[in-house]
Amino acid sequence: MIDLKDTLFALSKTDGVGNIREASDLAERLLSQYCKTERTDNLTVIGYLSGKSDYTLMLDAHIDQIAFVVTDVDSKGFLTVKNAGGVDIRSLPSRRVTVHGKEKITAVFSATPPHLSKGEKEYDDIGEIKLDTALGGKATDIVSVGDYVTFANEPCELLGKRISGRSFDNRSAVACLIAVAEMLKDKELPFNVAFVLSDGEELGLRGIRTASFKINPQEAIAVDVSFGDGIGIGDEDCSPLGSGAMIGISPTLDRGVSNKLIRICEEKNIPYTAEVMGGRTGTNADMISVNREGVKTGTVSLPLRNMHSDTEIVDLNDLESVCKLLFEYALSGGVENV
Repeated sequence: MIDLKDTLFALSKTDGVGNIREASDLAERLLSQYCKTERTDNLTVIGYLSGKSDYTLMLDAHIDQIAFVVTDVDSKGFLTVKNAGGVDIRSLPSRRVTVHGKEKITAVFSATPPHLSKGEKEYDDIGEIKLDTALGGKATDIVSVGDYVTFANEPCELLGKRISGRSFDNRSAVACLIAVAEMLKDKELPFNVAFVLSDGEELGLRGIRTASFKINPQEAIAVDVSFGDGIGIGDEDCSPLGSGAMIGISPTLDRGVSNKLIRICEEKNIPYTAEVMGGRTGTNADMISVNREGVKTGTVSLPLRNMHSDTEIVDLNDLESVCKLLFEYALSGGVENV
């Protein structure tokens, strides 16, 4: 199997939002080593492995990331931005970012010095936290309204098999799908497998709408991240890092798919936890399941800490568990072969 850490680190260092294709270009180069690939829109990548029947299992992981878009450039070189996706504005002051203007430049979100602040400043509007480019009046020569801004933090290793970085939501799952494609490439498959690295999940599940319509699968698994154990999160709302794949159970998901995922984990000794949801999953599964006449859909997630920040944390053991589970599921013939 490919080196999951190196693959995830490489993907984390690239960007994918709007017309910025770095992450998709890298992912397509990696995926194309193991299957035939194509693009359906600016960022979405689809890979295909052929099987013995016309039945198709679609494995999806969104490749886009949370980001920002410039709405104003002032004469002092300060930028005003809006969020593109669910950004936690509490964490932004003093954060380093990359501005994708006519050339890439580094900027930081401004922070009021504690000596001058009156108590703890809480922001209600991201427009109050200006980005400092240090360019002064020259900023308008490089940065324009509509340019994208992304976090600039570099991934790093923590203790054990824990790693931290930006865009691990959802490049972690993208790395898993690339690894699964490598694991399946020389196997005799019971059906077709389509790998979708989809755009626009953070902006309303956009990319998977067109990809699902094009592929028209009979069965699908959305692979994403979910809440890992951390400060301020109840045990019933998360799974511990290192506990394995999180298998979704919800009235909006196909129970046959969920049950078979659980059965495979138990038979193959793959670590897992159940992720019980009362309705929508908040993943691309919500869109896939209602594609055309409907698709039997499940979710497999990775526990992740510090979601939607530039210091997200995952455990490589969980990535390995997800890869093994998806590999065994594809070879098993899916929910139809229960």
